[in-house]
Amino acid sequence: MDVMSTANIPLDVEGAIDHLMNFLSVEGVTGEEAAIAAAVSEALKKAGVPASAIRFDDANTRIPVPTQTGNLIVDLPGTKPGPRLMFSTHLDTVPLCAGAKPKREGDRIVSDGTTALGGDARTGVALLVVLAETLIKHKLPHPPITLLFTVREESGLHGARELNPAELGGPVMCINVDGQLASELIIGAVGQENWEVEIKGKASHAGVAPDKGISATLVGALGLAEAKRTGWFGKVVKGDEFGTSNIGIFGGKNGKPAGDATNVVTDYAFLKGEARSPELSFATKIVDGYEAAFAKAKAEVTDHEGETAEVTFRRAAAYPPFKLADDALVVKRATKALELLGIKPTYLFSNGGLDANWLDKAGIPTITIGAGQAEIHTIKEYVKLDEYEKGCRLGILMATLED
Repeated sequence: MDVMSTANIPLDVEGAIDHLMNFLSVEGVTGEEAAIAAAVSEALKKAGVPASAIRFDDANTRIPVPTQTGNLIVDLPGTKPGPRLMFSTHLDTVPLCAGAKPKREGDRIVSDGTTALGGDARTGVALLVVLAETLIKHKLPHPPITLLFTVREESGLHGARELNPAELGGPVMCINVDGQLASELIIGAVGQENWEVEIKGKASHAGVAPDKGISATLVGALGLAEAKRTGWFGKVVKGDEFGTSNIGIFGGKNGKPAGDATNVVTDYAFLKGEARSPELSFATKIVDGYEAAFAKAKAEVTDHEGETAEVTFRRAAAYPPFKLADDALVVKRATKALELLGIKPTYLFSNGGLDANWLDKAGIPTITIGAGQAEIHTIKEYVKLDEYEKGCRLGILMATLED
């Protein structure tokens, strides 16, 4: 049995933590990833990755919102033959991480309490750099490997969605780093469909002639009430099918309130929500329920002449669901690596979308592993260093296991 078939992995733990502390301190909120991409590129070059192996794609030119850079892609040539592996994570953080000042407290890294930390997914960013550094420094045998650092994950999985799979060199599987515990293997996730409704009513004086107006606010409220009454709001179960839905925005134009005075019947309202399900077809049914609910609400609110509001309902798939088979090669590889580390794996199905949703859609079976991020998207966010270390060991082992 060679050394990499055991848990005896040559990991520089303090060096790995140094990388993490460095990346946590570099700002890179979603859409503004240029600085963190430059820091990663510099760290990879210092680790021995040639500049010619580090490149950006043009996904940002296809992303519908401003994005500073494309996805960062790194090619590590194999030192032994075998199918190409891919490791991925995302460069961006949520805006709450802007200005984060990481500090080490015992077995954790925390922020100063005024921002979130950015462990989601700077733990993954650091892990991928540590992986490359360890493979090169210790000359560990491994097949060809692609490292993928995506942009705009936090604001809609855009980098993964707009990725051209042909840029990746044909990996047969992917290990995505974007979770909490090393023992938790995310093998699937829900799909999501978004919806929005624009309601154009008619203004009138609410005290003098309320009957001459058509309240856009009332149409919206009745539509939501109808969706709740018919079982399409919140936790949704219809026979064997299940999912969730939510109304996230109820307001006016450009983020302003719906209406601006109590004595005027509101003439405009805008609502935006989502539906999720393990089956995209059921997420679509949930959105159908909302569309029908707003159509009914429209008919219920009229002016004195029987006129109704103009209701425009729009919908769009956000990301597809996926679920890996129990015998998928990437699941078996992750399970074997965890067992070699003496860790019992658990298998999770996520209620949120991941880059893995789009990578799987692109034909690359993708498992998501954890590396210590906790209390994400809050000012209480921290990184568990023991889990980060386990994640680094898991990544190195998955890269070097015999097939």
